[in-house]
Amino acid sequence: MKALLDTNIIIHREASRVVSRDIGTLFKWLDKGKYIKCIHPITVEEIKKNVNRDTVDTFNVKLDSYEKLKTLAPLNEKIQAVSASADVTANDKNDTLLLNEVFCDRVDLLISEDKHIHNKAALLGIGDRVFTIDSFLEKVVSENPGLVDYKILSVTKKYFGEINLQDSFFDSFREDYVGFDKWFNKKSDEIAYVTYIRDTILSFLYLKIEGAEENYSDITPVFKPKKRLKIGTFKVVSNGVRLGERFLKILFDNAFINKVDEIYVTIFEKRDDEKRLIALFEDWGFKLHGKKISSSGEELVYVRSFKPAYDKDNPKHTYPYLSQQANVFLVPIYPDYHTELLPDSILKTESPRDFVENEPHRNAISKVYISRSLEKDLAKGDVIIFYRTGGYYKSVITTIGVIENVILDIKNEQNFISKCRKRSIFSDNELKKHWDFKKSMRPFIVNFLYVYSFPKRINLKELIAHGVIKDVDSAPRGFQKITTDQFNTIIKETKTDASIIVD
Repeated sequence: MKALLDTNIIIHREASRVVSRDIGTLFKWLDKGKYIKCIHPITVEEIKKNVNRDTVDTFNVKLDSYEKLKTLAPLNEKIQAVSASADVTANDKNDTLLLNEVFCDRVDLLISEDKHIHNKAALLGIGDRVFTIDSFLEKVVSENPGLVDYKILSVTKKYFGEINLQDSFFDSFREDYVGFDKWFNKKSDEIAYVTYIRDTILSFLYLKIEGAEENYSDITPVFKPKKRLKIGTFKVVSNGVRLGERFLKILFDNAFINKVDEIYVTIFEKRDDEKRLIALFEDWGFKLHGKKISSSGEELVYVRSFKPAYDKDNPKHTYPYLSQQANVFLVPIYPDYHTELLPDSILKTESPRDFVENEPHRNAISKVYISRSLEKDLAKGDVIIFYRTGGYYKSVITTIGVIENVILDIKNEQNFISKCRKRSIFSDNELKKHWDFKKSMRPFIVNFLYVYSFPKRINLKELIAHGVIKDVDSAPRGFQKITTDQFNTIIKETKTDASIIVD
């Protein structure tokens, strides 16, 4: 397998000073997967333009460890068309040359942190072959679970005072913020969310509730008085297990429990890890508000409204809120798969120790459900309620989700696997079995967002008694639509916080 590396990846890797662990993790997995690390001649040319000759000479020596593409594919017509409409600068055109090698199958994939490259890849229909560091790590971890030589523990709450401030994880914060160590030590009795890898910090999240009286004079434009959740400190090292989404779930849960009006974060845009966090925030509805000026410099301020709202066309932007005006479906899930896919909905009869969060699908909010249901009239924004099978007394409804999209047009087995891989609980071999299980009825894919675990579980007996399901023989075998009244009954009987419903 040939992996073409963008110039930003090479510079990040070969820089004299390591600013992030992410790049080391990426190259470790490239080596484990026996990928041929390729560079495009245009990358060599870009590096040669550096005004510092010593830097150029140093890079030239290091570039010998990569395989330079010896021949280049002719520029494809479709590539030319996209270039004509999307390319403005010389750098844009250079990016297109890299994409052309992927499009023409001269290399298997491209790894880049450049947003424009990923946007163009989507237009060309090769988005599944162009990766960020994060998405590539997710891919290889999903493909090669046997190669994972570490165990990521569940997110744990720790007092600041219990956390090793000298861990190199915090070096980037020291660089960005004047007096970071002093600030950290003053928080000794406050709580942070942390994960570790062999006693080394892998991710860190600190949240703070702020009232309407908070002083925001250092933010431009100045905030209006509101109750807010501030993301005080947030960093996740890229590792392939989607901890970023796991921490988003934590902050959205905190925002919901505390009934805030807004969530906000102040963040620099200096390093790749910060740029990736910004992209993650934007994907989930955060918008650039303005700037914050302090002794540490100028930070960007991103804000997300948390007032009850529901965007059927983009449910991530109003997550976790739901609408009873949407179609609602019951959907069955076997016990063997239930807690793997929905770890926060673990039953009291299951041991949490059996579900350590060391796999991508467990940490994610975005998940995939594979179905052969006869009912396929599903749409973005529809609500799904998971029904854990088990019989008259043991079958229970556990979880609410909202559909992101439905994929019915699946070309072949490999296409099916590639579309499922990152979000699915199944290995590639298991996905192959799902594809071939019934050739006359190939499976389709439902991408959904995990939203809410019911505080109280209702079994099949109670669902029948409350008129949600007619009788035992009517228990869902595929997607089964229910009425608004039946949905409201479920909300009531499961003791769900009704404020999650916007209408």
